[in-house]
Amino acid sequence: MTDEPLPQALSAEINAVLDDAGVHSDRRLVMRMLRTAILLGEDGTDRLDLKIASAALAEMRDAFRLFAPYEGVPKVTVFGSARTRQDDPLYRQARDVAAALAADGWMVVTGAGPGIMQAAAEGAGPALSLGVSIRLPFEERANAVVEGSDHVVAMKYFFTRKLMLMKESRGFICLPGGFGTLDEMFELLTLQQTGKAEPMPIVLLDENGGRFWNGLKRFIDEDLAPTGVISEGDFDRVIITDSVEEATARITGFWKNYDSLRWVGGTLVLRLRAEPTDAEIDRLNDEFAWMLASGRIERTEPRSVEVADDDMLHLPRLALHLDQRTVGGLFRLIDAVNALPSAG
Repeated sequence: MTDEPLPQALSAEINAVLDDAGVHSDRRLVMRMLRTAILLGEDGTDRLDLKIASAALAEMRDAFRLFAPYEGVPKVTVFGSARTRQDDPLYRQARDVAAALAADGWMVVTGAGPGIMQAAAEGAGPALSLGVSIRLPFEERANAVVEGSDHVVAMKYFFTRKLMLMKESRGFICLPGGFGTLDEMFELLTLQQTGKAEPMPIVLLDENGGRFWNGLKRFIDEDLAPTGVISEGDFDRVIITDSVEEATARITGFWKNYDSLRWVGGTLVLRLRAEPTDAEIDRLNDEFAWMLASGRIERTEPRSVEVADDDMLHLPRLALHLDQRTVGGLFRLIDAVNALPSAG
């Protein structure tokens, strides 16, 4: 990312505009966006490219405003086919798993379309449903649960929509679907495998006795992993089930003891709800030594940058120097942390 400077007089004018608009917090980031917009104009950027950049920024603002009032509420995104009929067992699965999570205080995020998306919105109910729809020639409106409410935002581009369907959620449930659903599912796996997103629970939910996701797993086990294009165990982070109860437990149980993580320099800090014992930390070191670039997993106090940000200072912490090549295995460490006896 370049921070190409603007002329001093122009920077002063922009600062004056921001003063008049009352923009004071995160001023440097707002200035960077304005500077980039001006530089795009100076570059003689193609009109279509400018329209893409302008629309994407506007769509992200709309989505940020949609999610902002519910910042402290846990959210789960449900993906699945828009073509699933209401009499399909998968429709009932989506509705039931959304209802179960809503009963536990979770909001349900969907693509706001028909099929599985409508089923999940019905299960959660209008108050606990959020929709990020896409404008399509054959799908002009959001489903009846969120249509016309302030719980839905419409987008032109799939890439901005997909960003917002993933950015705010702390768990993901995928039901069988076509190209779009598979694209979303593989995006989740890619973000997790590469460490570009924090570890999150991912559930592939099928109908009772269904074989859709098992066919995918067979392809991964027999055709992807043996060729070396992915690592053995990369798909282990995903739970395949036909049980609404197991799906719900996986989403909520992932956060039983684990709370969050933060990189502080080269140190990974895990924030927990319950402090592990010395013996439990020793067991974690025995089991996960393969993930460490050096040293041990150790108990730690909040680091100075965390203190400066007032970042979850009340939570106990573990610190480790992670071998970056093993970042995709973080979910295993989190599962072990959640299973500690001290977690209750």
